[in-house]
This record gives sequence, structure tokens and C-alpha cells, in this order.
Amino acid sequence: MPSTLYDFATWEPLLRVLRADKAKSLAAPGGYVTGRVGLHGWSLPLTRRTPPPGQAAQMEDSQNEYDAVARIHGALIEAGVDDIAFTAEIAPSGRAVLRLLGPSPAVEPGVGTVHPAALILVEGAVAEPWRRAPEPAPDAAPAPTVDPALLERTLRERIPDAVGATEEELAATEARLGVVLPDELKALYRVTRARWEDWDGDYAVADRVFEAVGCELLPLEGLYLAEPETRPAMWSFAAMDAVVTLPDAEVQGLVGSPGWIVFGDNGGGDRIAVDLTPGPRGHLGQIILIGHEEHTGADLVADSLTDMVLNGPDENPRRHRRDDEPPLVAHVNHRAITAVEAAAHPGLEVLSLGVWDGEPFGLAPVIGLPRLRTLSAYPGTLADPLEISRLTGLEFLELPPEEWRVLLDAGAVPRTLLAAAVVVHGNPHPLPIVDLANEILALWDRPLIVPTLLEDDLGPLS
Repeated sequence: MPSTLYDFATWEPLLRVLRADKAKSLAAPGGYVTGRVGLHGWSLPLTRRTPPPGQAAQMEDSQNEYDAVARIHGALIEAGVDDIAFTAEIAPSGRAVLRLLGPSPAVEPGVGTVHPAALILVEGAVAEPWRRAPEPAPDAAPAPTVDPALLERTLRERIPDAVGATEEELAATEARLGVVLPDELKALYRVTRARWEDWDGDYAVADRVFEAVGCELLPLEGLYLAEPETRPAMWSFAAMDAVVTLPDAEVQGLVGSPGWIVFGDNGGGDRIAVDLTPGPRGHLGQIILIGHEEHTGADLVADSLTDMVLNGPDENPRRHRRDDEPPLVAHVNHRAITAVEAAAHPGLEVLSLGVWDGEPFGLAPVIGLPRLRTLSAYPGTLADPLEISRLTGLEFLELPPEEWRVLLDAGAVPRTLLAAAVVVHGNPHPLPIVDLANEILALWDRPLIVPTLLEDDLGPLS
């Protein structure tokens, strides 16, 4: 049965809302509107009414919009689609031409824009930091503060009525995770398995447990390994990051690790984990905080779980950072590094050419660098786009349409790419951008962004 997502009737209420708000611009020669509707949000070019001073915006002010979007949400769920972009032309007579753009499993949707974000050229490909495994730490040892017996005794004193996990439940968790739980973590869950049903839904009881431990504790069955896939990021962000672990670091600067066992939360969305893959100066079983606003690295909050329970997590988490090393991610623009030559060094992984008022940059200084995997260029910053073909290790390339056109026409798009992006500035019509994206996707025989044309008559504007 065809999905109602591709029925004009599904979109008609939204088109009416857009026409009522944008009648003047739609009536102009070549007038059109664009937007994106997803299950978790939408972006529409609607004028928002400013409420009177001291008064909040009322939902009824935008009820027609919410109702129209809800209808599309239902169709998205029915079609098994998370997100879809569109462009629409609506004549003063009411004749409407709607184009639904995709979706394609090879395309990440843009954020707040109808233009496609990254094009995934190799199925399942992830950026290099997400492929980085932890370095072995054979000499790492537990901190002197590790004391499972003291930890268990302290927790039983603090929460004497807690329901603890059985040995069978601990063994089942180890089997599920595929790791042996550290003795401290076992001691913690022998005291409390942190299940809501054990607390009878009483928030006060839960708070006492959290206060006793020093964090919001996950139930035993909620423990998980913070491997890279648990910290997802769009390609356009992920490819611009790099893993850095300094020689004196206590925590490895990874996206994730099979040795990071998450057992708690700080109440603000940051995860608390036992670290079994510490950095060069770290301790086996140290406690780290994995920030939800960063893609790589973690902060040390305690030398051991015993330390955290007895003394509380460090209020100023420790992460080693140094600014005297050549950056692995170099931003060349009028406010940062001002020459490609100054950015070039053997360890360079990411080169971003940003806003620049001077002569365009040549890429000769970075040709042959062994680790350069990402190039991003702002419009007009490249003296010769064809030099890109000499960057033999590129995995991600982000260029404006004009530079992509040069590479495509010359058959010079690097075949080492795993993903790519078309940088769009301003508000160009999405269809030429979609066509360009499809040319790039076609080189890798990837699923294209297929526009679906829907036409009907809305009648005259009342």
C-alpha cells in the first residue's frame, strides 16, 4: 500500500499555512518556499508573532502549523522515514507544485536547512576518530584508594535498606556486556541494583541512593559500554575532530572505548563510567565523566569508585590539555592561522580553510602529508581546486558547489573519500544542490536523492 507521505492531501494543510504567511514572496516571479519536517523537529519559513511584553507565546497562535505538521508526522511514521525536505511553488491562482526531496539512506539531513548535509559514499563508513581503538596500557594499575570491602561497607551504612543484586544477576550482566565487572562495581551493585521497582517509585528513596553513591545510578540492567557508536555525530562534525592523547594524560582522548563501563549520570546528561583503558598516567578502574556536548575525550573525576563514594566526584574534572603542540585540526582564516604553510606538519589530520579576504590558498604545503584525511574549504579560498586530487589520503571533502563542479568536470574527485559535503552559503534553490549531490553519489553508485513531484490546486487565497 503506497504511503500517504506522497499524497498531496497530506501536505495540503501545511501548504495553506505557508501560502497564508508567504503570499507576497510566493507571488513574485520565481517565488518558492522550502522546509524540512522530521519526527524530532521541523524547520519552516514562517513568521513568528512576538507576544506582548510579559506574556509567553501561546500554542493556539501556531495551532494550524502544529496540526499540519502532525499530519505529516503520521505519514513519516507510516513510511518509516525520519525526515524529509521539500520545496513548493504556489501561484496566486492556487496552483501548487510540491517537490519532496528524498530521503536517501546515503544522505544525512541538514540541520535547520533543506540542503543535504553529508553524503555517505561508503555504506556504514564512520569518521576516523570513531574507528580509533584504545591504546593498550599493560602497565596500568588500580589506584591505592581502591577498596571494594570499604566501599561496600560504607554504602550499606548509608543505604541499609537497599535491595542488592544477586551473584546470578551480576553474572548475567557480565555475559550481556562481554566483560568482567571490576570488583568495585560489583561491590556497589551488591548493595543496590538501583531498580525503580525496588524504590516503589519514591523519588526521595532514589535521591538517597544517588547521594550515597555520588551520581544518578543506572540500574544494573542499564549498564553499557560507551563504545564509539554510543556517541554519534554527523559526518560534517565528526570528520573535523581528532583523537588526542598526550603522554601525561590520565584519560585517553577517545570517542569511546569498550573499556568504559557506564554506570551513572551527573544529572545533566553527562555519563559516569569506570575506565578500564586508562591513559598513560591513569589508573585502572578510575572514574571518568563523558561529556554530552563533546565528541571526544573524557574527564577524570575520581581515582577509583571507592574514592568517589567516600569523597564525592571532583567538582573540577581533570583533563590534560596543551596548546604548545602543532594542532591536528588546523583552522586557516583571518582570525586564526593565516597560512597553509603554518598549518602543515606530519601529524596534521584536518585542514579547514575559513573566511579569508586575501589571495586564495594553494595546497602544495600539505600535499604528501601522511595523515591528512579531511579538507573543508570556504568559497573562494582555493587557488586551484584540482590540487585536491593530489591529496591521496582524503576521507572527507567539504566544498562549495563551484569547486565541486571543477572536480566533477575534470573527473578529479578523490576516490579515497568515505563521505563528502556540499557547503551551501546563502539561500540558493535546493534543486541544483540536489542535482550536484546526486552526481557525487552516482560516482560511488549510492542511492540518489529522488525528488517526488506532487501537484494540485489549493484554490484562491481567501
